[in-house]
Amino acid sequence: MNSGPPTSGNLLAGESSAYLRQHAHHPVHWQPFGDTAFEEAAERDVPVFLSIGYAACHWCHVMADESFADEKTAAHLNAGFVAIKVDREERPDVDATYMAATQMISGQGGWPMSVFLTPQGRAFHAGTYFPVLPMPGLPSFLQVLEAVQEAWRERRDDVERQAYALASTIGEAQSTVRVKAAGETPVLDPGVLSEAVTALLTAEDTDDGGFGTAPKFPPSAVLEFLVRHAAVPSATADAAKSLAGRTLAAMARSALFDQVAGGFARYSVSADWSEPHYEKMLYDNALLLRAYVHWLRLGGSPEYPAAEAREVAELTADWMLSALALPDGLASSLDADTVVDGKHHEGGTYIWTVQQLITVLGRDDGEAVARLMNIPGSAPGEDTGAPFHQGKPRSRAESELWRRVLPLLRIRRAQRPQPARDDKVVAGWNGLAVGALAEAGALLDRPDLTVAAAGIATFLQDTHWVARPEPRPGDAGTRAGGETPPVAMEQGTLLRVSHAGRAAGRAGLLGDYAFCAEGFFTLYAVTGETRWYAYAQQLVEAALVDFMPDGHLVDSAVPAIQVLSAQDGKTGLDPFDNATPSGMSAFAGVLLTSAAYTGSREHRQQADRILALLPSLAARAPRVAGGLLSVAQAAAAGPVECAVVGPADSTSRTDLHRNLLGSPSPGLVIAVGTGDEQGPVLLRGRTSAASGAPRVFLCKDMVCQRPVESSQAMLEQLAQMTGKK
Repeated sequence: MNSGPPTSGNLLAGESSAYLRQHAHHPVHWQPFGDTAFEEAAERDVPVFLSIGYAACHWCHVMADESFADEKTAAHLNAGFVAIKVDREERPDVDATYMAATQMISGQGGWPMSVFLTPQGRAFHAGTYFPVLPMPGLPSFLQVLEAVQEAWRERRDDVERQAYALASTIGEAQSTVRVKAAGETPVLDPGVLSEAVTALLTAEDTDDGGFGTAPKFPPSAVLEFLVRHAAVPSATADAAKSLAGRTLAAMARSALFDQVAGGFARYSVSADWSEPHYEKMLYDNALLLRAYVHWLRLGGSPEYPAAEAREVAELTADWMLSALALPDGLASSLDADTVVDGKHHEGGTYIWTVQQLITVLGRDDGEAVARLMNIPGSAPGEDTGAPFHQGKPRSRAESELWRRVLPLLRIRRAQRPQPARDDKVVAGWNGLAVGALAEAGALLDRPDLTVAAAGIATFLQDTHWVARPEPRPGDAGTRAGGETPPVAMEQGTLLRVSHAGRAAGRAGLLGDYAFCAEGFFTLYAVTGETRWYAYAQQLVEAALVDFMPDGHLVDSAVPAIQVLSAQDGKTGLDPFDNATPSGMSAFAGVLLTSAAYTGSREHRQQADRILALLPSLAARAPRVAGGLLSVAQAAAAGPVECAVVGPADSTSRTDLHRNLLGSPSPGLVIAVGTGDEQGPVLLRGRTSAASGAPRVFLCKDMVCQRPVESSQAMLEQLAQMTGKK
């Protein structure tokens, strides 16, 4: 029985999350995730209804308009439940736990996620989108609410037993992946990498490109692995390059890629990439920008020429810095929907009809563009249409046509209503953007992109890094293993999210620390500015303290008590990639990079221990282990450590540095300096030639080859070290 009426109204108006504020006007008495809401559920003796989504989610909008804005449904929720809203992008820790519960209960997952919890946070029933009216095989949302209430009143013991059993199952799954901080260092078998390529080939959609069937997501982490694998001689290197080229080409020539303004959509609902789910996410575009830039370093292929990839990379970078640019940092996403006259239209900004093209371009060019982009014919007055889906390479004549009409199409589309933007800044995603933009600036000869990367990095350091008032145990001094930290550290915490230039809320997850550290290491390699290297090392050291409190690596340093309850009190580590590479794999990568810069035995051993999980993961599911495969490929290649030393204004040093940045060698670690500054250990003792000429030292495990002064000699030496002929 309920012990009383709801004690609160809708409490979302003051929240910083755009997604939560989208629901602030609903008659549902929404509350943010936290102890207060769960305490109310316990006091009233009612279950919690937990709804998880994100601002750019189309079906989240649909369920909100159908059910959460409905007075009758809201009254039912308010009377019998405590309703909690969660932005999955702000709280991926909450999302991950209850997604596991949802998949175990319903056999599927997605957003909006609808989960019913005990007041302690344990899940006992779940689903995703529930319609306002019953559909075949799917009850209405009101029917679900009534059934849950009936079970809560009449079969409470069964509900509690089910919740405990599910929590135990989730907890067991959470604790199966353990990375220890000490013990024998395993040796990676490079054969696992070739086996993964073979497995990926069998999963390829040979008709339309990519992997599997619809819905089809951009395989960003897998592409990074394939490009790295292709750069090192092996029996599967050529196959990896061909597979990567086919996949990159299929996506870039499709409706997944915005042919007018640049940027990739979240995924395709069709197997041939012709029907995108239109939301555009920062993390997708940062990861794909990196993949296309790294493809350029390989030189392209017949399947996908470098010139085409360069165009896509530039458009993607420019879109990121125009559509997502904030006064500080980059915004999270653009919505899947465009609001016209108060109604949501999925992809409304991007869809064209033949008649619209004729109006803008004239009949001849309009019909030619419709044929080129596979826009179906329509009669005058019809408002059906389609997104631009090229689906094949352009001929020379088609390229000339496209160059001629593109400015007109951009002007016309800019006049349309535009999708809403979620302006929250997520630290880890901006860290991915820092690395991608820095490398794009170097490889595309676009210094403006590197400047933009430095601006984002400065904001992350100034706003998201918060100094700790008191050192935590183990924060300073000697680490486990007897080594001292490689840089003097200002102890701090990386906050995950900021809004309007102010960071607030919970500390970042392992992935946030790792993605930011990776971005800062990359920015240092491109610019040679030591402050970026020092900050990356601070993040690595802070992550070791926060995410290995008991000698085991975890994704979340301070999980919420309700999340712990839902996991039977166990903390965990997710080894698999999702929309981004797993935090575990990204952290292995920055440990590997840190070891190359500093000579840290501990960092290299810890990276190798994480990589020891690879064989079983790659055998089970290489498509969701791309992050770990990429790091393993770098480890197998050394990685090669490069110290470029010479006067900062030397043209010769600039040429040596530029040629190293253009090398596809996996995980190449580059330090650049004059030889007299404080910086990576890799630079220490390295000097210019007696003549004053800049030199390059190529090393593995801090053991260096004879220094060379010319780019030709450097590239020859690098080829020998990586096995290239």
